[in-house]
This record gives sequence, C-alpha cells and structure tokens, in this order.
Amino acid sequence: MTTTNTDIIQEITIKAPATRVFEALTSPEQRKVWWGTEGRFQTTHVESDLRVGGKWSMSGTGFGRPFTVKGEYRAIESPHVLAFTWLPDWQPNPTETLVRFDLTEKDGLTTVRLTHSGLTPEGLEAHAGWPRLLAQLRNYVEH
Repeated sequence: MTTTNTDIIQEITIKAPATRVFEALTSPEQRKVWWGTEGRFQTTHVESDLRVGGKWSMSGTGFGRPFTVKGEYRAIESPHVLAFTWLPDWQPNPTETLVRFDLTEKDGLTTVRLTHSGLTPEGLEAHAGWPRLLAQLRNYVEH
C-alpha cells in the first residue's frame, strides 16, 4: 500500500475478467458477501442506485459497534472505472473523501487500482484496512 499526505493507493491483480470484478464491486448482494471480515468488520446491508449522482450506503458491525458509510457515485464506466464519495459515521467529524477503482484487463487478469483520496491524517489511519479488503475481493472473485 502506498500513501501520500492525503491518499491511499493500493493495487492488486485478480485472475478474472474486469466485468466479473466490476460486478462484485457494484452488486449490493455480492458486496455484502465479501466486504468485511467476520468478527471484525462485517457488512450486513447495502443499498445502491448505480448511476452517476446515485446514492449508496452500507451498514453493519465494525469492531463491535454498528457502522454506516454512504456516498454518491461520481463515475461509472463499466467495467473499467468506479468512483464514489465516502462518508463514514465511525470517525469523529468525518470528511467526505473519494474512492476510485480503476480496472485494467489483460490476458484474463484484471489489475485493480484503488485510490482513496482526500483523507486527513486520522482518515489515513482509519482506512488502513484497504489491502485486507482488496484481498477479500480477490478471494471472492477467484473462488
């Protein structure tokens, strides 16, 4: 994982077509399955109006407490780009940030580049779980 003063950048490769990865990122039912780790951070409800300007939200339990994160879709270019705002309720005085997934497919492999930008120093620390979450996405899509 790479971080700057305000951004987290993480890249992984998944053995699947970009359309399959994009589907796992955008389907509320699929997101509930892979987004989280039981006993740590588990998503139990996802709503999604998948269109630019559409709203989305996820809720569940994180570290023993209920959580909700919500946002608005900013870019949807299936199956290559998905970007949305991110506003978590677990941080004191949360600020809206931007999460962007760029998918590049070559020879049956998809490179997923995640950029979470606009974070405060506290936000950088609070969102250090992206590598684990992307590994869960890879495991879900490949199996």
